[in-house]
Order: sequence, then C-alpha cells, then structure tokens
Amino acid sequence: MNLRLVRSAIAMTALLASLRVVAAGTPGAVPFDGTWKTKLGSIKFDSKPDVFALKDGMFHCGNCAPALSVTADGKDQKVTGHSYYDTVAVKVVDEHTVVMTDKLAGKTMYEMTFSVSADGGTLNEVMKDLSGAKVATWNQVSSRVGPGAPGSHAIAGSWKMDKMPGASDVGMVITYHQTDDGLQMRYNGASYDARFDGKPVLTANDPGKTLVSLRRISEREIEETDTRGGQVSDVIRMTVSEDGKSMTVIDQNRANDMTMSWTMTREP
Repeated sequence: MNLRLVRSAIAMTALLASLRVVAAGTPGAVPFDGTWKTKLGSIKFDSKPDVFALKDGMFHCGNCAPALSVTADGKDQKVTGHSYYDTVAVKVVDEHTVVMTDKLAGKTMYEMTFSVSADGGTLNEVMKDLSGAKVATWNQVSSRVGPGAPGSHAIAGSWKMDKMPGASDVGMVITYHQTDDGLQMRYNGASYDARFDGKPVLTANDPGKTLVSLRRISEREIEETDTRGGQVSDVIRMTVSEDGKSMTVIDQNRANDMTMSWTMTREP
C-alpha cells in the first residue's frame, strides 16, 4: 500500500472562509461546516494484498501505482509515473527491517519503515508524511497471506491490511466551510475552493497537483473526484448524519484498486 492514498481523504482539512461566518458546530443548512476528526477504529479496508519482493539486492513493489523495481542499496533511484515522488531509496536495515524513502525534486515526501515479526506473519509499517507544512505519521499493520520466493528477505510476499492502530492528529482532522454553491478546504498548507458544478480546480500547495471536482448529491451528501496526471485517482463520497454529529466517508481509490471507509465526528 502507498499511504499517500490515505491522505487523499483522511489527511484533509477545509478552509475556514471569512466570507460567510457560520458557527462551526451548527448542523442544519450547512451540515459540512466545522472541524471533523476521524475515529481511528472505524477505518475499514477493502483491497488487494500488498505484494513485495526483495531478493538478490532488488526490491519490487507489485501493486504500487505504477509498479516499481529499484536496487535495495539505500541510494536514490529514479522512478516515473508517481505524482508525489520521483526517486525511491530502499535500505535493508536487517533481516526483518526495511526503510523506504520517497523524494520529489530532492525533497523527502515520505519515510516508511517496514518491520516483519519474528514469526514472519505480521508486517508493521510506520510512515512519516513530510509533504505538507507539518509532519503527519501513520502506523499500519498487515497479516501475511502469501509467501515470498525462497531465499528472499522477510518482507517478501503478500500482505493484507488489517488495521491502522495509530496516526497523528495532523492526518486525522479536517475542517470544511460550505459556501452557497461549493465547499472550501485546507489541509496542512494545502487548500481548494470548489463549486458543486463538477468543474475541476487545482489544490493549492499540493505536491501531487491534485485536481478536485465536486458534485452535490443531496443536502447532506457530496461526491468529490480527485484527478492526478490526467487520471482519476479517487472518488470520495461524504455523508453527514441527520443529527450533524458524524460523517461517513467512502474513498474508492482507483489508482490502487482499493476502497476505504471511515467515520468522522464533529469537533467542539
């Protein structure tokens, strides 16, 4: 899994505009207004297993989008087709631990540490997202569902995501301001101001240059479509509850063929 797909929705906040001031916690005519925080235990995954290979000094990520193969010597290797990084460095720390560093134009975007349990059945991944104004951190746990090739590093094989037991508030909180004809958002230095007309707008200060278009399904339901590099990456459906206290989010990540869902609660 590339956890960049998680920031596409979980790691977002919205722009608090001064054009039309509405109390952040007030449900009703503007149900999306306010600050929302993801309930960590509510996150559910529906995806194909992550597939890694690491043998004879070569690392391969089979379901990265697109797939990549680099020398596991700890040095930056050029890759193409990825919106948020153009080099990847893979360092083998020991027989159970691998560190991957993704950079864009020389700036570190992500640092990921993969640690395999002694029995080889569990993969723990800790990621630092350095692409925004503040560093966001994530912790993901996966179970082995397929072996690696004989003689491979412990990380090799197929892994199914089980849970996300930890994440920093930077990546869990989002604030929306709903205007008469659209929605405004800001996350960690990035922002957009889009209308409910389906026309794409560029997310400002987003290294991946994400284009966002919005469609209002109903008073309490909005569909967001994200596009990168001319291809739809995510289709996100957000629905606010009748009492205005919670929001359900379903993210269909088309780039990685994965669906995530979670619940957010309105912050005071």
